[in-house]
Amino acid sequence: MTTHLNLVEGEPVSPKQSPLPTSPPADAELLDAYSRTVSGVVERVAPAVVSVEVHHRRRSASPRETQGAGSGFVFTPDGFILTNSHVAHGATRTDVAFPDGRRMRAELVGDDPDTDLAVLRVDVSSQLVGPLGDSATLRVGQIVIAIGNPLGFHSTVTAGVVSALGRSFRSVSGRLIDNVIQTDAALNPGNSGGPLLDSRGSVVGVNTAVILPAQGICFAVAVNTVKLVVGQLIAFGHVRRARIGVGGQNVSLPRLAVRAHRLIQPSGVLITTIESGSPAARAGLQPGDIIVAFDGQPVHGIDDLHRLLTGDRIGSATTVAAVRKAERLELPITAAETATP
Repeated sequence: MTTHLNLVEGEPVSPKQSPLPTSPPADAELLDAYSRTVSGVVERVAPAVVSVEVHHRRRSASPRETQGAGSGFVFTPDGFILTNSHVAHGATRTDVAFPDGRRMRAELVGDDPDTDLAVLRVDVSSQLVGPLGDSATLRVGQIVIAIGNPLGFHSTVTAGVVSALGRSFRSVSGRLIDNVIQTDAALNPGNSGGPLLDSRGSVVGVNTAVILPAQGICFAVAVNTVKLVVGQLIAFGHVRRARIGVGGQNVSLPRLAVRAHRLIQPSGVLITTIESGSPAARAGLQPGDIIVAFDGQPVHGIDDLHRLLTGDRIGSATTVAAVRKAERLELPITAAETATP
């Protein structure tokens, strides 16, 4: 039996016209720009990312301890490590493990549940650090890389983009964390406290939370918030914030009150309780008053009041505006420092 092959007619191809490769291409040539960016960042920063292992005393009568884990990264050459407050807070013992196999005990320098940030320190010097960048320069859609230890898988790398900027996220303490970065770089339990990096290898955020069961909705505390917090954690062990000593809730203002007092906001903070001897008590505020301004700044709700009660307000005389029935009051007040937890 004869087999007939139908060939496409054309000029024969000579070896000179289509030479065979004499050697395989170098690995660098096989990497596209995206891959080179991600791998370059990982090579520079991954050695500074640590696994944070914590021990907590059980709340029951049992003397046994519970264990937990998260991530962190060295951000100064003298051994200061950033992580999340929800990773390190209340731990009876904290150990860190480096990618090169070193393990050592870590000291909790300070933590701030209100921004979910904590600073640890180990007795070691290192030139391998995660340099703090500038989150104000971030743009939606740009590449970001996360490094951490999710579910015990050390030095795991994920990459994605900045999905949104300026998000707000409520911390475990109830305060609102502003200017949070949303990213689709995959995060899982254990990534908490690890760095979120830009394409230059600078830390632009500290990974803190995921939305479950959603996929690709993850959050990081912006590094510019980190810069405001870490100095106080290192100096004082906590963040100094002001307080006036009221408990309250957000309420809508009657339209007549808004018009009568020429208010620019439709809501305020209804005072439900006042601590005895507090700045609010000394100022003459009463339960039932609605706070509408502090230091001349409008107060729409409790989150606005928290934002205004910063450390520089401590001991500084100012005014608080409140609506009491049909009357608007301007009362002098001097905020005190929030008690250390």
